[in-house]
Amino acid sequence: MAEFPPCPATLKQIQHFLKIAQEHDARDIVVSYWSRLYALQVGLKASTQKPDETKLLLGLMDWLESTKKQNADNEAITNEVAAQAHMENYALKLFLYADKQDRESNFGKNVVKAFYTCGVLYDVMQAFGELTEEAQHNRKYAKWKAAYIHNCLKNGETPIPGPMGEDGDDNNEAGDDGQSSPPPPPSGSDDLSPTESQSHSQLPDEPTPSTSQTPPTVEEVLSNPSKLPSPPVDEEKPGGFVPYVPEQSAQTPSASVHITPEQMLKAQKYCKYAGSALNYDDVKSAIENLQNALRLLTTGQDF
Repeated sequence: MAEFPPCPATLKQIQHFLKIAQEHDARDIVVSYWSRLYALQVGLKASTQKPDETKLLLGLMDWLESTKKQNADNEAITNEVAAQAHMENYALKLFLYADKQDRESNFGKNVVKAFYTCGVLYDVMQAFGELTEEAQHNRKYAKWKAAYIHNCLKNGETPIPGPMGEDGDDNNEAGDDGQSSPPPPPSGSDDLSPTESQSHSQLPDEPTPSTSQTPPTVEEVLSNPSKLPSPPVDEEKPGGFVPYVPEQSAQTPSASVHITPEQMLKAQKYCKYAGSALNYDDVKSAIENLQNALRLLTTGQDF
């Protein structure tokens, strides 16, 4: 496991990225690599050039350089297109798992963990540029759900499954004001980021782990609710928002559709995503990306 200088309090906003990277060192080097790269990007902007900050940032630079050399044959590290596909597939798979469990009322700390980690991973994907609209929605929804379910469980309340509307028209339970609203997340936490990762703070009843402990893997976290991280910061309730789930319907070709060069490049990108997904035996994501490309080429419409 990679060892780094301790993260100074002045760079606390990158601690959850570093935690995720640490958790994935042995499980998924791609997630680990891009989490640390994004932590470095954020850290360089936030740094006040204090010695302890510089020591950590230089350590991250050295690790990224050596890891890239050691994994020169891994396209998800050396190629940003393949890397983005890998991270998107990983985050979406975790999001759909958490959303399915939530909608089936299978509440537990493992679902909070999955939603939380998903939100942080979507933050990491900002290393590739601006997030798509779907990714932004999933990111916001995942962070809010993590805080909401966590607080319900903490207060002995039963969470309401699925999205909550802005008004009392839906089938969810409503408060006295006719609205469904989650309890506010605990204060004092920082801006949130990726999924199976943890934030820099621990639950009140969870002992602070020593730096020598081996971080849990994804499977261990999802099967062991005691590994839950602290909830994310207060997120504005995305009332009425329905999480993005890729469409499965096929598109009917239209002879009148004019495909622009930009749309052609986007379709090629979807095909590359599909190829990358197949490299990781992720057939579902491969099919979804191929369907996206097909819809774009047959209708001229993207998400």
